[in-house]
Amino acid sequence: MERLTPAQAFNRIRHYCAYQERCHKEVKDKLYAFGLLSAEVEDIISKLIAEDYLNEERFAIHFAGGKFRLKNWGKRRIEMELKARQISSYCIRKALAQIPDEDYENTFSRLAEKKRLSLKSEKNIFIKKRKIRDFLLSKGYPNELIQPYLQKMSKLPENK
Repeated sequence: MERLTPAQAFNRIRHYCAYQERCHKEVKDKLYAFGLLSAEVEDIISKLIAEDYLNEERFAIHFAGGKFRLKNWGKRRIEMELKARQISSYCIRKALAQIPDEDYENTFSRLAEKKRLSLKSEKNIFIKKRKIRDFLLSKGYPNELIQPYLQKMSKLPENK
């Protein structure tokens, strides 16, 4: 990529931020890829924040909501992904608080049941439970939700 002047980079990065919510890390990486110096990057970041093109809290809320609704991720997975993007703990807490508890529990139950039904051919209850637990953990759901579900599952008729 060719080296851009700070003014050219600012115009490009404004469009980049207007297209979809971005975190500071994504924008910084992109600006460095344009060949800008650290001071120029910090100056552009400040302008983007002042003009409300860049808002870490808004990004975190949109990211968390989208990953929960579209990919059915649990709060732990969302939190890990936001931390990887260097989002502050405050913004992460605020984003996770936007996910309604009832929706969260309903999504968990729906995913768990769908996975359980997909494993109908598995006769060994221990293997079936392990596969369900591993799947739900990989989606980012906590053991505090998974364990009661697995205990309740043992009492269902087709598992005996």
